[in-house]
Amino acid sequence: MSINISGLTKRFGNVAALDGIDLAVGEGDLLALLGSSGSGKTTLLRIIAGLEHADSGALQIDGKDALHLPPRERRIGFVFQNYALFRHMTVFDNVAFGLDVRPRRERPERAVISERVNELLALVQLDGLGKRYPSQLSGGQRQRVALARALAVEPELLLLDEPFGALDAKVRVELRHWLRSLHDRLGLTTVFVTHDQEEALELADRVAILHAGKIEQEAAPRIAYDQPATAFVMEFLGEVNRLPCRILEGLAHIDGLQGVIPVEDLPDGPGVAFVRPHEVDLVPAATPGAGAAVVRSLSVIGPRTRIFLDHGGHSIELDADRRLVDELGLFAGATAHYLFTAVRVFPASKFSGPFLGRPRRFVPAPANSAYRLI
Repeated sequence: MSINISGLTKRFGNVAALDGIDLAVGEGDLLALLGSSGSGKTTLLRIIAGLEHADSGALQIDGKDALHLPPRERRIGFVFQNYALFRHMTVFDNVAFGLDVRPRRERPERAVISERVNELLALVQLDGLGKRYPSQLSGGQRQRVALARALAVEPELLLLDEPFGALDAKVRVELRHWLRSLHDRLGLTTVFVTHDQEEALELADRVAILHAGKIEQEAAPRIAYDQPATAFVMEFLGEVNRLPCRILEGLAHIDGLQGVIPVEDLPDGPGVAFVRPHEVDLVPAATPGAGAAVVRSLSVIGPRTRIFLDHGGHSIELDADRRLVDELGLFAGATAHYLFTAVRVFPASKFSGPFLGRPRRFVPAPANSAYRLI
């Protein structure tokens, strides 16, 4: 089942929850709607499900106009953030609920319902727990019950709203691997809402990043991470260092550094250079073009060390191999030398505008201490 959305808008009073959304989800895709609270992602999910009405725009599900279809006719399974399980019902009865409430002429025989529920409990690895109540299950098990209930009605489209939001970190990782495997096995089209960037980048075939009711970028996870369309996407997807710079005649000059960064089609004026922590390399002091900074703090995290540098009042965070840090003899208060391996530059006044040009990767050019594009 495919989804095509065009010009979709939804307002709550004076607030535009969705402001002209255009989005296409291919058959069998797993799409993540990613954004901070209030970005419009849950509203968009609820409109697709028929639980919320759009003010304008078009929604087609499997090529058919779906905006005016009641939820039960959309062949959608919905998993709510808080699971929405019936506490007075057993696990078996919760999973069977969607089949039990069908009109008599559409309701399967009881033996068929029983067989279907038992198959689903086995599928979500809960076979043998059908007689328990939700209060007797762990958070991860309750999440699986909610998913089994959504699958019981044999949907062609599965919608999940923050499916792992209430779970601890270890269970989240286990369940998202399991969900990806289940999605591939069943061949469903799946759309899920999350604010967890790592979850979206790991699980999804494509991600749509929402901000203030608009889609900032819709792309494959790797493209969105490596080639952010806007500064908002750059900052939202993963950790990042922000360094002020000045753009002049096609070159970005970062404050406190000798090197410059070639940029294309960016207007002269103030800008911001973005560098991710893994794109900062520690180097020996004699390395040409290296910047020098004071080590403000170090945190050992297993085999890696998280380091915060102070360069002329600007903070630079990086992640380095613990052995390299020991070899360089770094400690709080010491001087560290570093090079950037990739920088992305945006005009300071156009943080919501498009990213102009590809990500810039460079190495030091010893002759003039500038940066040479790779």
